[in-house]
Amino acid sequence: MRLVKTLPILLSLGAALGSVSAWALPDDQQQPIRIQADDAQLDDKNGVATYTGDVVITQGSIIVKGNKVTMTRAPDGDVDVVTSVGNLAYFEQLQTAGDTKPVQGWGVTIQYLAKQNRVVLIDRAKVIDKDSNVTQGEKIVYDTEKKLASAGRATGSKVTESRPRIDMVIQPKKKTDEQKAP
Repeated sequence: MRLVKTLPILLSLGAALGSVSAWALPDDQQQPIRIQADDAQLDDKNGVATYTGDVVITQGSIIVKGNKVTMTRAPDGDVDVVTSVGNLAYFEQLQTAGDTKPVQGWGVTIQYLAKQNRVVLIDRAKVIDKDSNVTQGEKIVYDTEKKLASAGRATGSKVTESRPRIDMVIQPKKKTDEQKAP
């Protein structure tokens, strides 16, 4: 397939990952996008790109991994949904400059809903933030604009492992010497 035909899809991917930059490092969207996969199927007419086989997508501090990553484009040309599926699919990214540890997420399915500014992790979902706080459940939804997360049942979605309850571990805040002094 010629690059001219695939360029709109690749540019759309850049827009999708660039939109994620609202909750990543400010210069992530300025970084080049690298896609590594065993196979790529690009359907420009229907606005769908599918990458399979140990897929790794990077842009700055953002890393997305899965066995299969599918991107769909809305009629206006913008990316609509990026879906990563794996055993387990994975993402990570640094939140702010100076962070040494990224936010990490796992799920059988990870979806980035660009127009809704949401990341959804479904089935064996787990998120570990930069402070080592852990959230696990059937489904975790993160609003990238409002920086709000919710966890619960994956109603309407197939899950391989039923989790009737949410499991969270919140680490104590480290106190500075000033805060420790009486």
